[in-house]
Amino acid sequence: MPNEVRAIDAASSLAPVPGLIRRLASRRTGAMLVRNTVVSCGTFLFDLVLLWALVRYAGVGKVAAAAIGFVAANTVHYVLGRSWIFRGTERGLAAGYVYFLINATIGLVVTITLYAAFLRFTPINYLVARVIVSVFAGLAVFALNAVLNFRRV
Repeated sequence: MPNEVRAIDAASSLAPVPGLIRRLASRRTGAMLVRNTVVSCGTFLFDLVLLWALVRYAGVGKVAAAAIGFVAANTVHYVLGRSWIFRGTERGLAAGYVYFLINATIGLVVTITLYAAFLRFTPINYLVARVIVSVFAGLAVFALNAVLNFRRV
């Protein structure tokens, strides 16, 4: 009998994982992912344009300008995320913003780590590697925000 109880406990502790996978693979989540992709592409372009303008016209150092661009683009992404991508979130505005920046930083670390690995261990062109890495990092950040931050999945 104790072995049966342990088997039931083990099975029930794993139950949330298939449920989460099913929710992530839903049509509703797919629609959020499409909206997130549109916003991500737009804010990445905004980030690049702001970086260029700050360096070229404002004389800001490249690293400082990259940091400013990162925060500015993620702020725009957060606003659009709350209002369009993850409609109906009950997360507070300030707390959601902090979680969003934490998730974005995780995405940045994943991006840099995978990018460095691609460059070191594969013959893939650096631009192609950057695009591939962005897809994986973007999906990870989307999932973190959908499940943990905005709680819409």
